Amino acid sequence: MTKTIDPKTIAPKTPVYLHKPAMICALGNTTDAIAKSLFADEAKALTSTDCYTPGRPLPVGAVNADLPNMDAAAPEHQTRNNQLLLAAANQIETQINELKQHFAHNRIGIVLGTSTSGIAEAEAAIAEYANSQTMPTNFRYEQQEIGAPAQFLAKHLQLSGPATTISTACSSGAKALVSAQRLINAGICDAVICGGVDSLCKLTLNGFSALASISETTCNPFSLNRDGINIGEAACLFVLSSSPSGVVLSGNGESSDAHHISAPHPQGIGAITAMQTALKSANLQPEQIDYINLHGTATPKNDAMESLAVNTVFGSEVNCSSTKPVTGHTLGAAGALEAGLCWLTLNQNGQLPIQWWDAVTDPDISSIKLVTPTTQLSHKPKHVLSNSFAFGGNNISIILSAATEVEA
Repeated sequence: MTKTIDPKTIAPKTPVYLHKPAMICALGNTTDAIAKSLFADEAKALTSTDCYTPGRPLPVGAVNADLPNMDAAAPEHQTRNNQLLLAAANQIETQINELKQHFAHNRIGIVLGTSTSGIAEAEAAIAEYANSQTMPTNFRYEQQEIGAPAQFLAKHLQLSGPATTISTACSSGAKALVSAQRLINAGICDAVICGGVDSLCKLTLNGFSALASISETTCNPFSLNRDGINIGEAACLFVLSSSPSGVVLSGNGESSDAHHISAPHPQGIGAITAMQTALKSANLQPEQIDYINLHGTATPKNDAMESLAVNTVFGSEVNCSSTKPVTGHTLGAAGALEAGLCWLTLNQNGQLPIQWWDAVTDPDISSIKLVTPTTQLSHKPKHVLSNSFAFGGNNISIILSAATEVEA
């Protein structure tokens, strides 16, 4: 059973703005490079590797970049996850420095989402122990703790405000943004650096393989031929504050249907509640949403559930797409990364992220309108919604709006 949240209890007291994000993922190593790839007329291919599944090459959304050197960091912070996080933080160094000049350091918060943290380093340490009966000297248990990303970033930036990490599986990154918004609305912080980070590791690829949820080809959301996900890695960071910018975090809706530990509720009850609550909190009608970034994992059950939920709330005429065929499913970072892609979409002149798939419609799922290479809005998008649905029925929908629409 789901409980509908009274939107009056979550509606922002004042507009809270999402400033230009920092992003690194399979689509590119900077936000501008990602924008170029996202709106290109052909899909960027994922990386095929058996590094995480020996003898079984799989497509993954790998970051292929020279990441920042971590030698100066404490050993407990030396992880690939934190390297991705630092690569993103470096992109918005100017924004962060401006925050530190204008606000007390204990009034700047950090809220991040993750699901992997530094588990890859633990995997390597265990493998070495299996061979030598000795743990590597550079391994620290703290590397794999869920709270590690926020603690690292707070120490690196020398900030003393609230620093927390959220881990609710695939909804973590989006929940970090909403939690950051609440810190500002509650008067606890003047600004929050928020987002998500996850890195590729054996645990996630083999774990999802055990659930028979991994595709051996590029994932194919909403197709009759869909057969599972591709795992990816990414980092995305926003500066969230009440200082005016072009994009507002205008609405959010959260629910927990607790239907099953890994399978979605077949009728999409929690997803429907999340989307309806987001619309109410933003004071919007369904027809005012210009685009939906779908959770769209390409698993049979998730896509069937989400298409039903979207059709129930919006009908079949709102433009939708899943961006996971070009990023991979970045798990704990996905909600933040896809919010970043929505931020980019609001700054386009009607161009939307394309649904890359084989275009073979599944007659057994509800009708939704998927973006094609020729789709073009007649106006600049005003309101976009992003869905993130996680294990345990942990659901969140967020709405990003052009600031001019919210202030009007």
